[in-house]
Amino acid sequence: MSHVEERNETPLERADRNFGELLQELRVVQTGVQFLFAFLLTLAFTPRFPSLDTVQRATYVTTLLLAVVAAALLMAPAAVHRVLFQLGAKARIVGISSRLAAYGMTVLVLALTGSVLLVVDVTLGRAAGIAAGAGTFLVCAGLWALLPGLLRRALLRRTAAPAGAPGPTPPERRP
Repeated sequence: MSHVEERNETPLERADRNFGELLQELRVVQTGVQFLFAFLLTLAFTPRFPSLDTVQRATYVTTLLLAVVAAALLMAPAAVHRVLFQLGAKARIVGISSRLAAYGMTVLVLALTGSVLLVVDVTLGRAAGIAAGAGTFLVCAGLWALLPGLLRRALLRRTAAPAGAPGPTPPERRP
């Protein structure tokens, strides 16, 4: 029995539920992006900013732009929904929005990495900044991509039927 059948929901009910879950996820992430973006915007107006070297300034600008792109990608599902509202395209909205959210999270990893690299570089030096940035990247990639991927693989392996025997259908994959 598939995950959808267990819920006994229509395709439209499933799309509505998936979109609601996606919006909840985006609410959590969006707050972090907004704080990061605000933090980065204020850095340029601090007394220490003019003393940054070329690498630090490049890291700052790149990170600021990555934060903007992450925010745009994570807000895009609301715009997609608004434009396609009441056109009977909920499943399409969910699929596109899910991809936009995934791209936004990917860019957010880079923005967080750049932010940590910059702050630690300025406070402790370049080598420490690079190490802290790499650590940030590895932690985010591990928790946001590797861990969910491993959990998904284990779940699919657990629900797969033995060779030749009928078994349960793997749970739904979010578009």
